[in-house]
Amino acid sequence: MAWALIHAAWMHYLLAIFNAHDWTMQYVTTFSTEIFSLLNSLIYFYKAIQELERAHNNLSFAAFLYSIIGAIGTFLVAVFLSTAEKWKPLFHRYIRMGLSEYAAAISIILFIGIPRIGELATLDKQTLQVSKSFRPSNPERTVFFVEFWQLPVTWIFAAILPGLVITILFFFDHEISSIICTLKRYHTKKPFGFAWDIVLLGTTTAICGILGIPPGNGLIPQAPLHSESLMHTVHLEGSEVKEESKNESPVKTIQTVFEQRWSHFLHAAGILVFISPPFMHVLGLTPTSVLAGLFLFMGEQSLSVNPLLDRFALLLTPPAERPPLPDVVPGYKGIHLYTATEIICTVIIFVVSLTKAAPVFPVLIVILVPIRLLFMKRLWNRETLRYVDAWACQDGTPEDDEDAKILAADFKRRQTAHKPTAVDEPLRSGLGDSTLV
Repeated sequence: MAWALIHAAWMHYLLAIFNAHDWTMQYVTTFSTEIFSLLNSLIYFYKAIQELERAHNNLSFAAFLYSIIGAIGTFLVAVFLSTAEKWKPLFHRYIRMGLSEYAAAISIILFIGIPRIGELATLDKQTLQVSKSFRPSNPERTVFFVEFWQLPVTWIFAAILPGLVITILFFFDHEISSIICTLKRYHTKKPFGFAWDIVLLGTTTAICGILGIPPGNGLIPQAPLHSESLMHTVHLEGSEVKEESKNESPVKTIQTVFEQRWSHFLHAAGILVFISPPFMHVLGLTPTSVLAGLFLFMGEQSLSVNPLLDRFALLLTPPAERPPLPDVVPGYKGIHLYTATEIICTVIIFVVSLTKAAPVFPVLIVILVPIRLLFMKRLWNRETLRYVDAWACQDGTPEDDEDAKILAADFKRRQTAHKPTAVDEPLRSGLGDSTLV
């Protein structure tokens, strides 16, 4: 596994050097990003169920029932506190912001302490396993570094294939996370040619391989949650505001992300603190039921910012209650079929990820791109696709680009049709001379 991650590292470097973001993500639409985001939500929900299943196998029935209560309680309290910004006029604004931004942390601390109160303290518990000494957690290892240089050369080259699969998965996961973090409502944009993030991702992947630990990359929904926590109100004045009418106020209020580096640094510092003694012991007090609740919360937060959820709600909405569509869109039938297709694709990929064919699941994610651009346009109405889908990294839709190409070709054809021929030139010259005479 070490060599697979090392190969993945230099592949990440190549992607960064050749600026793969610009020539790969330009073909990705929100069709793929919504499916990938929904897939992450399903994976988090499944992980939560797995944690509760382990509790059922290892704990008494009473302790298992409390594990369910602890998981659901952690989830509900975190969701409730995450809405604190809407509690106005209750509490001061900064208190509401603190409750909202640290909802998950507050809920986790609360449900770490509750099972140690009163009669609940007598229940058997299943907590996170942490190392109690500065040594590898695997008892078979005595050093932190994997002796990857001792692997036969044949196997070193064989590790290129899994390294490629890991690279595809990590690159797509990272890029989709970047896209979700730079949605229009955040008013942020990843600049062209900015690839240091891919270099850093490749470096950390190689370090994980050398240390013999699983590589970490999953940025959904952590990255969108980070963007949400940095949202603040900005008042635009003067030339920054496009006045639609003379009666409108020249001051416009928008919500945007406050871009800085402190929250990233504090996040990394917090992780470093809690993997170091004595705080690692505190981490070991966390019941696995709380971890299940955290997985539920992360899955819900990822799902809540997915536009697919709104369209799924329209499936359950009576026709009379649905919002009106633009005149060019033929109706909701195509929109519902589009939403159902996204859900079916997500379920298929999720099921594949649970089988022995799991290593190919990143390839299935990539295949979504040609499916949308080459096949779906033959089955769906163009205006329906224009309404529900768009380019993920640029303005407009695939249909807009096709229309622009058709107009450009038509304009070029008309220019060619009116271009003077060799036969016409003497006539024009003669006509000019006679006119001068």
